Amino acid sequence: MTTTGCITHDDCLLHKPRGPHPECPARLESVHAALESHGSLARAEAPEASDDQIRLAHHPGHIEQLLTLEAKGTAQIDADTYFGPGSLRAARRAAGGSLLAVDRVLAGTWSNAFVAARPPGHHAERGRSMGFCLANNIAIAAAHARAARGIERVFVFDWDVHHGNGTQEIFYGDGGVFYASLHESPLFPHSGRASERGEGDGARATLNLPQPAGATGTEWLRAFDETVLPAMQAHRPELILISAGFDAHAEDPLANTQLATEDFAQLTRRVLDAAAELCEGRVVSVLEGGYDLRALAASVDAHVGALQGG
Repeated sequence: MTTTGCITHDDCLLHKPRGPHPECPARLESVHAALESHGSLARAEAPEASDDQIRLAHHPGHIEQLLTLEAKGTAQIDADTYFGPGSLRAARRAAGGSLLAVDRVLAGTWSNAFVAARPPGHHAERGRSMGFCLANNIAIAAAHARAARGIERVFVFDWDVHHGNGTQEIFYGDGGVFYASLHESPLFPHSGRASERGEGDGARATLNLPQPAGATGTEWLRAFDETVLPAMQAHRPELILISAGFDAHAEDPLANTQLATEDFAQLTRRVLDAAAELCEGRVVSVLEGGYDLRALAASVDAHVGALQGG
């Protein structure tokens, strides 16, 4: 029997912009509303990630920078990324929820898990917050699986419409974590070229599949079947992590990709089928982008339904 866990925390609503901003608490509120219909979910509250846990994927000075910003109270990190009085607590919950999800899936308590938290993380580099992201939740989770749980091979599949430059940068020289990204190009952050394949020990452990504006689910699913899946099978991961952004939806205002709600369910089922073959079904999905509230809620609903076997 499939047991799907869901981890969230109301502290993730404390990260608040000073004015209108696409990455806002209403995103998570819409996700929470969508998840209300999934009564069979096993639920847990996200703990706060410690400084040492955040350092698993970030330079030691990165947490110091965040603590300095917290002391100031409010700051604008860059044109896209804000910081307010509750931001660090929200970021700790988002990272901590990802860690707890990994722990419970690896322990066999849950078959798979979805982390409904914000701020998102995949743009945060080893030493820099950017692109709405303060700390890299998925990278912290992958590093934790290897450092604390004895996992040697992790596969990160990023289907957010924006390339996860931070996750790529953190693991670019690490062959134990394979990073694969489907994303629209050209688009922020203007990285993720097909020629970017890793370096050193991580050579050939990065896979970028940039898709043109206007691409539909047909093209994205074909790219998974023909390229991402063979890469998964070759890497033979013990755990699969999904950077689950839903901003490739046709209704999203920040991109021009044309995925339908059902396409996210189809992608999810494909990942689950691969996980059943490769790693005892162990999958952890972590919320990234998605900025049309209705499309985000519907897509999360479809994604979690598929995680539950629907």
